Amino acid sequence: MNHGWIYSHRVRAADNGRLLSVVLAERYPHSPLTTWQQRLAVGELSLNSEVLHADRVLAGGDVIHWHRPPWLEAAIPDQWDILHDDGDVLVVNKPSGLPVMPGGGFLNHTLMALLEQKSQSLGEVLVPKPIHRLGRFTSGLQVCARRPETRAALSTQFRPEGGCRKTYLAWTPRVESLQHGDTLSVTTDVVERQHPLLGWIWGPEPQAPEPLRKRLSARSILQLRERREAGDLLEVLIRTGRPHQIRIHLAQIGCPLLGDPLFKSDQQLYAKATPGDGGYQLHAWRLEGLCWPPSKPLFLQAKAPKRLADHEGAAP
Repeated sequence: MNHGWIYSHRVRAADNGRLLSVVLAERYPHSPLTTWQQRLAVGELSLNSEVLHADRVLAGGDVIHWHRPPWLEAAIPDQWDILHDDGDVLVVNKPSGLPVMPGGGFLNHTLMALLEQKSQSLGEVLVPKPIHRLGRFTSGLQVCARRPETRAALSTQFRPEGGCRKTYLAWTPRVESLQHGDTLSVTTDVVERQHPLLGWIWGPEPQAPEPLRKRLSARSILQLRERREAGDLLEVLIRTGRPHQIRIHLAQIGCPLLGDPLFKSDQQLYAKATPGDGGYQLHAWRLEGLCWPPSKPLFLQAKAPKRLADHEGAAP
């Protein structure tokens, strides 16, 4: 059990005069209206620091806090290989299933929390903190740094114009348009779409018109690494690093990752799945163009999990 958490929400002007429970149910559809009303009744919600036990009409600018009680977090893998550590920059080979940062029901069972616990046990003042974030079920290269100025500098290098090249290994159904030696560039936008469980999530461009909230430009370059009986092992090079970019771009071309529970081959979404659900095979394999200190290039590569290793069930 963790120690619970306090979530904050500032009321928008458009919600002025509406009931608190209704606003929260619309904003956070993972919990229905009746659940928010129950949380009100037991005193889990406060408005402008006043604990509530009944519904309240809101005014724009009000601040709502949900005092979530302690909960039992799912088990996670808590071991990883250290690939680089110079006392400031730390690079690990993150296992699939380990969340990097809090979210999706995880608070203490995250890489960030585990690094903090380890640093405290060793008496270290500076704690490694993530520069970027891999998805929970994406394994591979995760870069962290102990000093704030280092994190700021490396974060700049991770931006599209920063020169950092990230190559992933991805297991997909057969991509008929790719042969050995060919590359395929996917440049469709990553768009924010409606989802019945979470309200809005990032996904591929839909075939039929539907409400969209935001869009981000993205580019992925695909190359066939190995053709297998079950599908293709691809190398995917990205510079942009948009949310779930590789999963979305592969779904966009009709070849979502094998076992992906969320993205369909027709650019639609599975209604009962979320981005944090696992089942797919994606590995942050190689990182080039990252320099630290600024004049020292780092070449980083993370050993792939067994199921993504080469020469397993290769097909002609």
